Amino acid sequence: MKFLDQAKIYVRSGDGGDGVIAFRREKYVEYGGPDGGNGGRGADIVFEAVENLNTLIDFRYTQHFRGRKGGNGSGADRTGAAAETLTIKVPIGTQILADDKETLLADLDRPGQKIVLCVGGDGGHGNAHFKTSTNRAPRRADKGWPGEERWIWLRLKLIADAGLIGLPNAGKSTFLSVASAARPKIADHPFTTLHPQLGVVRLSHSEEMVLADIPGLIEGAHEGAGLGDRFLGHVERCAVLLHLVDGAAGNVVRAWRTVREELSSYGGGLAEKPEIILLNKADSMTPREISSRRAALAKASGAPVMVASGVTRQGIDEVLRALMNRITEERR
Repeated sequence: MKFLDQAKIYVRSGDGGDGVIAFRREKYVEYGGPDGGNGGRGADIVFEAVENLNTLIDFRYTQHFRGRKGGNGSGADRTGAAAETLTIKVPIGTQILADDKETLLADLDRPGQKIVLCVGGDGGHGNAHFKTSTNRAPRRADKGWPGEERWIWLRLKLIADAGLIGLPNAGKSTFLSVASAARPKIADHPFTTLHPQLGVVRLSHSEEMVLADIPGLIEGAHEGAGLGDRFLGHVERCAVLLHLVDGAAGNVVRAWRTVREELSSYGGGLAEKPEIILLNKADSMTPREISSRRAALAKASGAPVMVASGVTRQGIDEVLRALMNRITEERR
């Protein structure tokens, strides 16, 4: 299934049903009087966050959603039927934005969370509603009130405990495939990952976490270079960032600083999130190179640096345990 994290759609709630003009006429009933019923309420447009959905691809093929009109009133003072609510199901983590793509209308980040986005129109009054002591036979009935309509943007931000960040070809997809059952595309060239990937890591029967792997960042990503910073939104909800640095590439300090600068330029609080730094691809470095590059990275970042290799699984268990402990601490 193709991954899609943004979609623009049109929604319109249902119009209210019309009131009617009717009079009671029965045999042996001398004074019938008006008995036109009111119209029914139009359908509401409701968005609901549900599990087992992880993409907005369905909204590429269905972009217009219209609620049904309420039923018209009828004689014998009968009210029209209310239209059934139109529920639109979206993945957990979906944000609903106004047409300007900036105003946040709703953030559905919990399973089962619902929001009424467009309220259905009220039904119009029948002539029985207008009967008074001085107006015994009103010949007035109202049309139903129109529903609400608007264009909106849906933006999906994946729900994960930890986000994998780094330059292209830093080994993020390999790490995800080794740590979890996810099977992302892996190749020896940059930008192998074109869409965010999720993987579930189980350390024990009671301990598990979700990792999010996003496409690699390059210098100038916040200005659209490479794949840009569009997918950084998928790690905004993470408790911890795991920053993978390719140790075999050479200048590890520059690589680390490049990604950090892009996080700061993006905003959204990413630069302030807890970060675990991992010097990756230990299998491609000599012990001396590991020692010197680890020390240089620790001095530049002012934080401890872990060492691992996704290919040989060296240090992977220690990194996952450190991630789990940090996630538990942050969530608490």
